Amino acid sequence: VQLAESGGGQVQPGESLRLSCVGSGSILTIREMTWYRRAPGQGRELVARIDSGGEALYADFVQGRFTITRDNHKKTMYLQMNNLRPGDTAVYQCHASGTDLYAGYSRARDWWGQGTQVTVSS
Repeated sequence: VQLAESGGGQVQPGESLRLSCVGSGSILTIREMTWYRRAPGQGRELVARIDSGGEALYADFVQGRFTITRDNHKKTMYLQMNNLRPGDTAVYQCHASGTDLYAGYSRARDWWGQGTQVTVSS
């Protein structure tokens, strides 16, 4: 497993969740880290992205409710989601690009996590 998400669950509207995405295995460096989501019957959409320097961008629908951060030493990315709405219900999936170690050499790679379900319902 190279990327693993956690922190999903079922909450009521207005509540919060904090998602985590941890890199492991042979990953050496991580450049960009991104949260995507896919709602039932919808395509995958970008939620937020953060680069290695901490520069972040957000989808318009976030509207200041979510905050993306990362800990480079721990190869971990977080998504703090506040004031959740039913429309935020989706599988949230992390993606990262960087380098790993293979046969003694560093190579460029990208990875996807398996996803974590977020359900917002009263």
